[in-house]
Amino acid sequence: MTVTAYTLAVVLNLFCLFLGYRFLFRPGPAAAGYGAPADPGGDAAAYLTVKGVRDGTLGVVGLALLAFAGARAEAWFMLCVALVPLADTLIVLRHGGTRAVAFGIHFATAVVVLVSAGLLFAV
Repeated sequence: MTVTAYTLAVVLNLFCLFLGYRFLFRPGPAAAGYGAPADPGGDAAAYLTVKGVRDGTLGVVGLALLAFAGARAEAWFMLCVALVPLADTLIVLRHGGTRAVAFGIHFATAVVVLVSAGLLFAV
């Protein structure tokens, strides 16, 4: 179970880094994939950049916690970070995104992050 817990945590943190990179360097497609398309050259440009920095930072912090503080600290981090995809679910629904994206991507991500937290607490 330890290998599974650590592997899932690393994969989730690397995914956050990937999302951050994508929102910083490919904001149009990233926003469309998020479920609330935005014009990266328009008023939304700053918000897309903020999302990229936020997601990338979460990935870096998660990897640092796992490497230097251990599974318990990472578990608490994952538990707190699960709020982000839960909020993203509501954001997508509120701004005209589809229920499939809101629940199939964002809510499902929150569930996987919570599973990761549970596994990390168990090791």
